[in-house]
Amino acid sequence: MNKNLFLCLAFLLGIGFTQAQNLPANPEPGKCYVKCITKDEFTTVDETIEVYPAYTKLEVVPATYRTVEDRVLVKEASKKFVYVPATYETIDVPYVKQEGGSSLKVIPASFGSSSRTFEVYPATSGWEYKETACDSPNKEDCVVACFVEYPAQSKDVNFTTLANDASTSSMPVPEVGATYSKRVIKTPARMDEIEIPAEYKTITRRVVATPASTRSVTIPARTQTVSKTVLAKKGGITTWEEVDCGLLSANVLPIFYETGSARITPASKKIIDETLLPLLNSKPVNIELMSHTDSRGNDDYNMSLSQQRANSVVNYLVSKGISRSRLSGRGYGETRLVNRCSNGVECSESQHQKNRRTEFRVLNN
Repeated sequence: MNKNLFLCLAFLLGIGFTQAQNLPANPEPGKCYVKCITKDEFTTVDETIEVYPAYTKLEVVPATYRTVEDRVLVKEASKKFVYVPATYETIDVPYVKQEGGSSLKVIPASFGSSSRTFEVYPATSGWEYKETACDSPNKEDCVVACFVEYPAQSKDVNFTTLANDASTSSMPVPEVGATYSKRVIKTPARMDEIEIPAEYKTITRRVVATPASTRSVTIPARTQTVSKTVLAKKGGITTWEEVDCGLLSANVLPIFYETGSARITPASKKIIDETLLPLLNSKPVNIELMSHTDSRGNDDYNMSLSQQRANSVVNYLVSKGISRSRLSGRGYGETRLVNRCSNGVECSESQHQKNRRTEFRVLNN
C-alpha cells in the first residue's frame, strides 16, 4: 500500500515533466508501469573460404623400349686361290645399341601465403540503465538511461595461395653405341679362284617404343568454415507496460529444493507454468530470478549452488519458448536469510527449508 501511494505521488509530481522524462502519458493513480527494452538479436552464420587452392600435380610416365634384331654382314664374300690363299684382318664396326631420347623432371608447384580479415561480431549500440545517487528510498527512481556503443570485432584468417603451378623440364638421354668385329680381306688370293661366301650374324638392339611423357593429377582445394555473429534484429525502447505493483518487488515462488540439489521437480515446473509463463507471454517484460540457500554447508558452495538453481529456472523457461535475453538469474547463497537460522544457529528442517527458496521480480528497464 505504501509503495502504491509513493508511485502515485511520483506520477502526480511529475506531470509537468512527463514528456521530458519520457514517462507514461496519463498514468492512473495506484498503477505501476515498467518500460521494456528489447535487446539486440543476433544470429550465427557460417562462411566457407578457400584456405588452400586447387592445383595440378604432374607425374612422369617413363619411356618404353622394344628389342629388334638385325642381320649384319660379318664376313664379306671372297675368292680363294689355289696355292696363295687370301689373308684377312679384323676391324670394329660401330652401331647404335640404344637410341638417344629424353627424360622429364617434375618441378613441383610453389605456394605463398595471404590473409583476410572477417568481421565476426558487428558494432552494436543500445540503451543501458545505471543507478545514480538520489534521496529517494526507491532505487528505481535513481536510474538513468545511457546510450552505449560497442565497436565491431574482427578476426584474421590466413590462407595459402598458388604462386607457380607444377611444370616439367626435359633432360636428354644420350644414345648407347657398340661395335662388332668384322674381318675384311687384307690381300686377295692369287692363282686359282675359289668363291668364299659371305658370313652374316644376327644382333639385337633396343629402340624407343613410346617416348617419356607426363600425366596430370588435380589436387582439390581445401576450405575452412568461419563462424561469425551478425545482427539479426535491432533492439530498442518500447512503450510503457502496466504491471501489478507487487511484481516489482521480490515475490517468493513456492519452489523448494532438497538439500544440495538444483533439479527442478515436476511440481516445481507446474508452479513455473502457472506463475511465470502467463506473465511473460502476456507482457513484453523482463524478470529477474533470485535463488537462495539455507545456512548449512560451506558459504562458497552455497553461493554456487544458488546460482545453479537460478540457472535451472532460466533454462526451463527458455525451453518453453521464452527468449533468454528477457531472463536474468542470480544466486545469493545464504546472504539473504528470511529467519534467524544463520551459521551456528540450531533450527528445524522446516525453518531451513524456508531459506531454500526462489524469488522473482519484474525489472523496470
